[in-house]
Amino acid sequence: MDSQIADLLGLLALETLEVNLFRGESRDIGSPQVFGGQVLGQALNAASRTVSGRMVHSLHAYFLRRGDFKAPIIYQVDRSRDGGSFSNRRVIAIQHGEQIFNMTCSFQVEESGLEHQVFMPEVPGPEGLADTSRVAPELLQRLPERVRLLLETARPFEFRAVGPLDARPVPGHAPSRQVWFRAVAKVPDDQNLQRCLLAYVSDFNLLETATLAHGISHLSGKAQVASIDHAMWFHRPLRVDEWLLYDVDSPSASGARGFARANVYARDGTLVASTAQEGLVRVVN
Repeated sequence: MDSQIADLLGLLALETLEVNLFRGESRDIGSPQVFGGQVLGQALNAASRTVSGRMVHSLHAYFLRRGDFKAPIIYQVDRSRDGGSFSNRRVIAIQHGEQIFNMTCSFQVEESGLEHQVFMPEVPGPEGLADTSRVAPELLQRLPERVRLLLETARPFEFRAVGPLDARPVPGHAPSRQVWFRAVAKVPDDQNLQRCLLAYVSDFNLLETATLAHGISHLSGKAQVASIDHAMWFHRPLRVDEWLLYDVDSPSASGARGFARANVYARDGTLVASTAQEGLVRVVN
């Protein structure tokens, strides 16, 4: 197994401390605080470990405090309800005696019903597109040191943007982007794990879309960007080790907050998930 994938799976696995109580470690990927996608993925895994025969279909989370790379994160799961078809869980993430994150998620037994979806946009396929997880050396030299560390850190996912990765976008740019992504190697078939991994990677390329219309890039170091909340809906079975298209747009930015939303499509056009996020977006002078 690829070492980056093996490390990520180990990161999400969590240690069981007691009934409904789990402990996770962190990785410094170059972001100013513990990567939000890591906490999402770990919290969802903790909740999934308390549910049997049901699959997560939605989650709603808030990031309350910065996570500390050097301390473990404790995840406490409240089994809020187990009904005939649905189960609800609330997860609290704790460091240094304080909540840093909380999440509510819902699980459902497999059922059939009405089916429809919006169409995937017509964009070039991932073949032939540049791997934007590896930034050109000439671009790296123009970026702040912390941003360079973020971009130079090896990742368990590869990203291929439809359009160039620009550290200096032009004001008036449409606040939207499409990015193909997939895990760098095959991962186990377990659908709960697949959804935890999608939660992890969904925090890439999302909120920073809100800065594009203003001629600011998170890569420039001139914008302070941090997640406030994150919501996801899982519509259909998915695989993160096959190409998925992240179709992102930002309908609004106001009050030092940016809002972004996205659909996730499989290569054949199947809509597998949707997500939305609001976060802090401040211009740094």
